[in-house]
Amino acid sequence: MVLNGSEIIIECLKEQGVDTIFGYPGGAILNVYDALYRHRDEIRHVLTSHEQGASHAADGYARATGKVGVCFATSGPGATNLVTGIATAHMDSVPIVAITCNVTVPLLGKDSFQEVDIAGITTPITKHNFIVKDVEMLAATLRRAFKTARSGRPGPVLVDVTKDVTAAKCEYEKSENPDSLVTRLIPKAEKPVITQEAVDTALEMIREAKKPFIFVGGGAVLSGVPQEKLVQLADRLDAPVCDSLMGKGAFDGTNPRYTGMLGMHGTKGSNLGVSECDLLIALGTRFSDRVLGNADRFCENAKILQIDIDEAEVNKNKVVDAQIIGDLAEALELLLPQIPQMHHEDWMSHVKKLCEMAPLEIPDGLNGPYVIDRLYQRTGGKALITTEVGQHQMWAAQFYKYHAPRQLLTSGGLGTMGYGLGAAIGASIGRAAGEGVSEKGERVFNIAGDGCFRMNMNELATAVREQLPLVEIVINNHVLGMVRQWQDLFYDQRYSATVLRDSVDYVKLAEAMGATGISAKTREEFDRALDQALAMQTPVVIDVLVDSDDKVWPMVAPGKPIADCFDGSDI
Repeated sequence: MVLNGSEIIIECLKEQGVDTIFGYPGGAILNVYDALYRHRDEIRHVLTSHEQGASHAADGYARATGKVGVCFATSGPGATNLVTGIATAHMDSVPIVAITCNVTVPLLGKDSFQEVDIAGITTPITKHNFIVKDVEMLAATLRRAFKTARSGRPGPVLVDVTKDVTAAKCEYEKSENPDSLVTRLIPKAEKPVITQEAVDTALEMIREAKKPFIFVGGGAVLSGVPQEKLVQLADRLDAPVCDSLMGKGAFDGTNPRYTGMLGMHGTKGSNLGVSECDLLIALGTRFSDRVLGNADRFCENAKILQIDIDEAEVNKNKVVDAQIIGDLAEALELLLPQIPQMHHEDWMSHVKKLCEMAPLEIPDGLNGPYVIDRLYQRTGGKALITTEVGQHQMWAAQFYKYHAPRQLLTSGGLGTMGYGLGAAIGASIGRAAGEGVSEKGERVFNIAGDGCFRMNMNELATAVREQLPLVEIVINNHVLGMVRQWQDLFYDQRYSATVLRDSVDYVKLAEAMGATGISAKTREEFDRALDQALAMQTPVVIDVLVDSDDKVWPMVAPGKPIADCFDGSDI
């Protein structure tokens, strides 16, 4: 059948199973929105308050569902407003497809109104990107974009389409298996093949280990490896397990073998235990600087076995002793049948004592750790948590026990303040559409600081318009908490540009946008506010007033080995 470019875009999205798009219209993309109007009963469009919110919502949708998230933006500033969200997805390997429209082909490169080379701008922060100047290539490009975004190590892809292509017509071939059409036009990207030699080396290292430790990263979530396989590995090795921020939920946080997060704000049990192990088995992790601390001192007396689908991540930040390049789920299928039942009672007992000597503690009064712990207790550990970035993010990682993958959505690699509310919108819509959030009783909570909430609080209007039952908890300390913590510890308390002592009333702000606002200054007030929020099915903002000098403990100072972790009692 003959369709114009805008109709082809919509048909390709339907082919890919897209049910929701987050975006903001404009002149260059107007033809596409006109086509979308005619398919509004098949694809839901969520009008965000800002294009950055659209990209974060697509990201949150993708992380929560495992599907590809989609966002739209027009040319020029519309497209550039997506950049932070695309970079966020790139750093955390999140599959999104961003579709932008540009000026017509004759106007390209002439500094035309709202023209920008968005493909050039986003080249370093996408898995791949395209500019489509020929309608005959549009369908194949879109199909390739989706396949690229979700295959191998996932990531964001941008497709920029000139406005004249959205109006031009060509023959469109519908397919129930769009990947087959991609394969005809583009060489097939094969997954890495796991070699027997790599498996044999890994098995030898495992059999020789006396003090093994398993470190679970974000790749364990992305690979979709069944949680029971990770439990089976830990039980077979008789080994403790820690995780990274991005790996939360891949291994059940209530399992007795779990020791907590590793790294700068990891538990002492994890940091000291990993520093003493003789074999670290790293599953789907890139060894970021926040995990390693001093890279030269990290696991200096241990062998490291790294399993990752992306060969570029091996020996990049930390030189390892052996590696398996391939999908983690496939690697475990090969390894588990060949691993004998091992017994490391003394080692497990020692690590348990390390954890018991330095447990995470909740200070008196109303504070971030109390808020997160109370939220965990009140929701039975079943909530879906998104966060902004800072102290509240670390408390959310430390004090909420994640039972399942895709339960914590947070900006790990880029550390994007303003990420969480957009992500909460995407997650709330994605889970409701795909799994029946209301039927499961699952709620979405965004944990924010007052500094982060200011960044994209305009998206509260989006949540109200969509009538989403999400809860925004603002841990309000009237400062940029994490930066101030560093200023307190390492800059002789020179609080340069981190104090937010102004008159912003977040309760009134919430009410002005149509949400319910509640203030909490004591534990009792917060408990009542949380109960009230859980009883409602519309957006709620809880403004939690805490002390400006609250700290995230434990901590590892920059450049120090993770074994040198300290807390307030050590100062």
